Amino acid sequence: MNIGFIGVGIMGRPMAKNLLKAGYALTVYDKYAKLDDLVALGAQAGASNKDVAAKSDVVITMLPNSLNVRQAILGQDGVSEGARPGTIVVDMSSIDPDAAQEIAAALKAKGVAMLDAPVSGGEPKAIDGTLAIMVGGEAASFATVKPVLEKMGGSVVLVGDIGAGNVTKLANQIIVALNIAAVAEAFVLATKAGVDPEAVFNAIKGGLAGSTVMNAKVPMILNGDFNPGGRVELHTKDLQNVLDTGHRLNVPLPLTASVMEILQALISDDMRGLDHCAIVRYYEKLAKVEVRKSAAR
Repeated sequence: MNIGFIGVGIMGRPMAKNLLKAGYALTVYDKYAKLDDLVALGAQAGASNKDVAAKSDVVITMLPNSLNVRQAILGQDGVSEGARPGTIVVDMSSIDPDAAQEIAAALKAKGVAMLDAPVSGGEPKAIDGTLAIMVGGEAASFATVKPVLEKMGGSVVLVGDIGAGNVTKLANQIIVALNIAAVAEAFVLATKAGVDPEAVFNAIKGGLAGSTVMNAKVPMILNGDFNPGGRVELHTKDLQNVLDTGHRLNVPLPLTASVMEILQALISDDMRGLDHCAIVRYYEKLAKVEVRKSAAR
């Protein structure tokens, strides 16, 4: 099976590397990123999105937003121009569910199947191949590409028809964002009260308040490490998709809206490129305290 991979940023690059390690023939393309390390591992560099599709049985896209995905697939020199009938496009970006359905409909008219398969787990799980992958689309296409997805994910689940993958990701992003905000609020309070935040973390991480988010993000916060796994600007994009979808469905989302405003404040403070655990910096600014290992006990 020949695989094309379009979009090799923070997430896409390690995902592509895991496919190469698994022995797949891979053609890669990114309009902005260098491909040298992937080529050195055995990948072929594609000349365009169209060229990648022409050389592939399965085309994976991993791009920042709905506009980028639509352009890469349906735009000039896009995947749809190079794909043959029977090709399967797997969009692993996090985009608006309606956009996924629209793109899939345009591909279907050309005999090309599409799955929407966004991921959760951030860069660490992209590197070790244990992402949670939530997939929407036809069962037959899913069965064909599941072995490929399993080289990148520890959990690969078909959740429904096209668009369902991104609805599931929206639910995921609500929980992650609110969890980070709750962690930030709690640890700023503890630090301001004079309790060592590292001791607080060790005391509560094994109880009901413990979570994967806490285990991943609190050590980063304690070390002042805001290098991005999941960037503020991308989580903002995801929450905008959440709110847009909620409005279309008449679902009130007051907590999500509150965290969205926190993320917007971080963007206003030039923190769009930081990891989303920088939400703690919003609270730190208000409370005039930093949650770090060196904080007073």
